[in-house]
Order: sequence, then structure tokens, then C-alpha cells
Amino acid sequence: MSAIPAPAVYTTSRDAKADRGFRWLVTAAGMFVLVSLAAAALSMLWGGRETFQTFGLGFFASRDWDPVGLKFGALVPIYGTVVTALIAMIIAVPVSFGIAMFLTEIAPKWMRGLVGTAIELLAGIPSIIYGMWGLFVLVPYLSEHVYPWIDAHLGTLPVIGSIFAGPPLGLGMLTAGLVLAIMIIPFIASVMREVFLTVPNRLKESSYALGSTRWEVVWDVVLPYTRSAVIGGIFLGLGRALGETMAVTFVLGNAHELTTSLLMPGNSIAATIANEFAEADSDQYRSALIALGFVLFLVTFVVLAVARLMLRRLSKREGA
Repeated sequence: MSAIPAPAVYTTSRDAKADRGFRWLVTAAGMFVLVSLAAAALSMLWGGRETFQTFGLGFFASRDWDPVGLKFGALVPIYGTVVTALIAMIIAVPVSFGIAMFLTEIAPKWMRGLVGTAIELLAGIPSIIYGMWGLFVLVPYLSEHVYPWIDAHLGTLPVIGSIFAGPPLGLGMLTAGLVLAIMIIPFIASVMREVFLTVPNRLKESSYALGSTRWEVVWDVVLPYTRSAVIGGIFLGLGRALGETMAVTFVLGNAHELTTSLLMPGNSIAATIANEFAEADSDQYRSALIALGFVLFLVTFVVLAVARLMLRRLSKREGA
């Protein structure tokens, strides 16, 4: 004896309720992102209100940082954050592109899985490990073998010499940029590799049939096809470089000095907060550190917003 099917009206009503429930559930998940974003920004802004009321917009342009005299400015940490992130991107983007190109176009099949797994493992290593490695291995090596050469040969050049001149301490913005580059390379390379694999083989085979070399296939076919995703991956790495804390704290030197030399110690927003928040013994001091957190939020938000606008313009151009 077969089961009696449910009435059509009852089934439709139940499905409609399930659809409404699912719709509310996923809507709540989406709104959670906006609420979390707004809550984080407002909490930072509220915590740093005393600093903004005291120093106004001058807080962003001042290089002062005197906890005893209660004089605070964000210029040095902002400068250190931006410079170390730019150094990291200058190193990481071409290296990541080379890794992705090697894994998708040149490497033998047995090596692709092995190297790809190694990259994913590198992405999973905690940042404090990179910081300890940088402090105990990279800093002594650079101070003994690399920075003296840079200071002697590049520090004497006109115009750009001041960028590479300075005592070979090992700690500094260039070292922090190197460590950041090593940290974000796995993220950018993984994204590039995955999007390169989405390119249809017929497009590449057609280009090869016309006599193109591998470099021409990658540059003229693969890269234009995946341009938006590649840029998205690059800005994902930039976002991590801007907000990295522990690794930078180990090797940056933590000095509130504004200098053009990449060999000199500096400071970043995240490193300043991590180093000094436990020592903040006054409301004004804590407010200044929280205000720095709000500045970091703004810098990251602006960078990611610019990335989003670039991707939208590229999408419109490709659609046209």
C-alpha cells in the first residue's frame, strides 16, 4: 500500500515557510558582517575620542610621541605601516607571480602538488614564528653581510642615497618589509595559482598554435583572463601586510623616529599598539593607542575600497 501524498497546499505552505526562514537566516549572516564592521569602527572611534578632541586633525600629521608629556601624533606609525607594506608588495608580487607561473605552466606534475602543499603550509605558520625567525636569523645575517654593502655602495648615490644610508643594525623598515613579503607571498601565490588554473586550455593551446612562447601565453592570455582575480589577491596580501603585528614588532626596531633611511628602526601602527598598550598608565595614553587602531582601520578600509573600485572599473572595461 503506497503512502498518501501530502496535500499540495500544505506542501507549498511548508516550503514557503522554509524559504522565508532560510532567507532570514542568510540575510542575518550578511548583515552580521556590516554590523561587525560598524561596531569595530565605532568602538575604536569612541575609545579614541579624547585624543581626537585634544589634538584634532593634527594628530594625523604630528610626529610627536611623548607618553610622559601626553603629546601624541600618528605620523610616524602611519609612515612605518605604509612603507613596510610597500616594500613587502614590491618584493612579494613578482615573486608570487613567478611561483604561480612556474606551478601552472612549467613545473612537472609531480612537483606541482608538492610545491603547492608547501605554499599552503607556509600560509598557515603563525606570524610570531616569522618574527622570531627574522629576529634571530635574518637580522644578524643582514647586519653582517648585506646592510654594510648597501650602506657603502648605495648610500653614497645622489638623490636616493639617503634611503639606503645608515648604520647596519639589522632592525629596521627594510627588514620588516622583507619579513612581511615572506609572509604574504604564500597568500598571493596561492590565489594566482588557483585563478591561473581556471583559464580554459583551448585559449592557451590556440595561442601556442600561433607560435607564442610560454611567457607570451601567460602575459597575453592568462593574465588578461584572470586580471580581476589577480588584483584581488594582491590587495588581499596588502591588507594583511598593513595589519600584521607580531612579526613586524620583532624586527622593526620600535623607534618613534621619522627617517627616510630604510635601514633605520621605525614603528608601525600595529607594533605601537602591541608594544605599549600594556604600559599605558593614563586615559590619554590609552585613548591615543585606540585612536591609532581607528587610523589603521581607516587605512585598511581605504586600501580595500580602492581595490574594489579598481576591480569594478576593470569589470566594466572587460564587459565593454
